[in-house]
Amino acid sequence: MDMSTANTTGPGMSWIYWVLLTIGCWGVYGVFLHSGAMGMADPQNGRIKAFLFVGIAYFLTAVLAPAAILVAKGATWTFPAKGLWWSLFAGIVGAIGALGVLLAFGAKGTPAVVMALIFAGAPIVNAFYALATHPPAGGWGNIKPQFFLGILLAALGGALVTLYKPNPAPPQKAAAAIAPAAPASDKPGE
Repeated sequence: MDMSTANTTGPGMSWIYWVLLTIGCWGVYGVFLHSGAMGMADPQNGRIKAFLFVGIAYFLTAVLAPAAILVAKGATWTFPAKGLWWSLFAGIVGAIGALGVLLAFGAKGTPAVVMALIFAGAPIVNAFYALATHPPAGGWGNIKPQFFLGILLAALGGALVTLYKPNPAPPQKAAAAIAPAAPASDKPGE
């Protein structure tokens, strides 16, 4: 994207608030998902149980809420096939990605590493998919080197976060047992 033509300043910048909302939500998504899977207390099926509740959350957030908004706005209930199928496919790949996150956790990936790799890798996939489906004017030869530098930095960032993530603090040891009080003496004055 040519930043000189992008709407990045002024009153048209309200989209950035939605971007920040998404960054915040997706930034904690992996950690919350891992916590949910561990909270199921089922080493065999905990991740799949957590994924079930992700689906319920998607139903509440992505089915009931938009339906209510459409009703409130008096929208028509016509869905052209092209929009319907692309949207359905987007939901499927999103859900497969969410399942992939849980399966990565199950294969001993930690939330910090898994999510760093996903959030570094997804923009790279997005950039090349966008280039393949909407080639730049003048062809690939007209792509500025800064674009490829950005791709390299995204990959390098994911690798560095993965390799050098801080380790969590060791678990706290149980408080030292309190020594039992000495038995009281039967002798007066002692």
